[in-house]
Amino acid sequence: MSLRALVKRGSMSRKGLSLRLSAISFAEQKTRVEVEREEEDDEENGENGGEESGWSSMFPEILVDIIQRVESSYGAWPPRKNVVACASVCQRWREITRGLVKSPLQGGQITFPFSLKQPGPRDHPLQCLIKRDKQTSTFYLYLGPTQSFVDKGKFLLAARRFRHRAHTEYIISLTTDDFSQGSSAYMGKLSSDFLGTKFTIFDSQPPYNGAHPTNSRSSRCFASKQICPRFPAIGNYEIGQVSYKFNLLRSKGPRRMLCDLHCSVSTDATTNSSKFTTGSDIGEPNSCATTSLRNKAPKWHQQLQCWCLNFHGRVTVASVKNFQLVASVDPSQPGARGDDELVLLQFGKVGDDLFTMDYRQPLSAFQAFAICLTSFGTKLACE
Repeated sequence: MSLRALVKRGSMSRKGLSLRLSAISFAEQKTRVEVEREEEDDEENGENGGEESGWSSMFPEILVDIIQRVESSYGAWPPRKNVVACASVCQRWREITRGLVKSPLQGGQITFPFSLKQPGPRDHPLQCLIKRDKQTSTFYLYLGPTQSFVDKGKFLLAARRFRHRAHTEYIISLTTDDFSQGSSAYMGKLSSDFLGTKFTIFDSQPPYNGAHPTNSRSSRCFASKQICPRFPAIGNYEIGQVSYKFNLLRSKGPRRMLCDLHCSVSTDATTNSSKFTTGSDIGEPNSCATTSLRNKAPKWHQQLQCWCLNFHGRVTVASVKNFQLVASVDPSQPGARGDDELVLLQFGKVGDDLFTMDYRQPLSAFQAFAICLTSFGTKLACE
């Protein structure tokens, strides 16, 4: 091809490119003008009592009742999008929804799945129920809506036990039928040793910025599935250990437990509770603190002639699985003291396959559920 033909073709391509750019610029200006006109029309409709004004002029009591019914009318996770839809109606609906949908730390309900890994309330425990299915070795966690043990409430988590040659695993999932570690419903797992006296809790998300997953085969598979570098890769991050002490003297009483957990601490917990958490905030806690727990020592009941714990009516059946956890003394801090009165987690039996689980800050629902799972199973050397 001659030099003249090349120059001619280049000028034609530049001319076509300039025409396309001018067309795109014209389309953007046209779209901007249309959007401005629509916003002006919406403002005029709102001032003149249009459709948006009709939604926003409802009584606050009615709005609160509507959003509360939407928030509590479903027992599974997928319909949680309806709560977001309520907040998208108008500004007034959004403000009322913000006041009702709070993080567990501020005493609100567990509305979205990421709330399962946020600390519980400060002032009062969050009451839950655990239902066991012996045939499938599956455990279901529900949010207890009332004091009654009959109503299961909203489904939160499920765990299934898998026995291996040298250890046992509990896979924790957001659904009741998918316990694959490669699925999007995977929340974490609980792994035990051969005797069932030492357990390790793994989270699917890093507990703090800069955390690294354990060097295992499943973690390497998860790391290869990272989609976006903005979000952390799904893996197995160790967040705690639970151990049971051997009872060589066969003394009576509950099992003796020790728990060391990595609990996330957010410095802006108060501000985050008044707004919807964005995707970038989930799984990125500001810091992480180590919390040590131990089981509360029972007291001797003179009339019953046995060791007892006060569960305040939340436990009705005597069982070696029942326990209460309190903060233990941190040996690394001189002068540190534990609190024997403030129960951070209690677990007990109320039926053949029904148990109660009450937890509070600094534990999350996921951590509390994993600790309670360690109580299932026979521990001959610890009883």
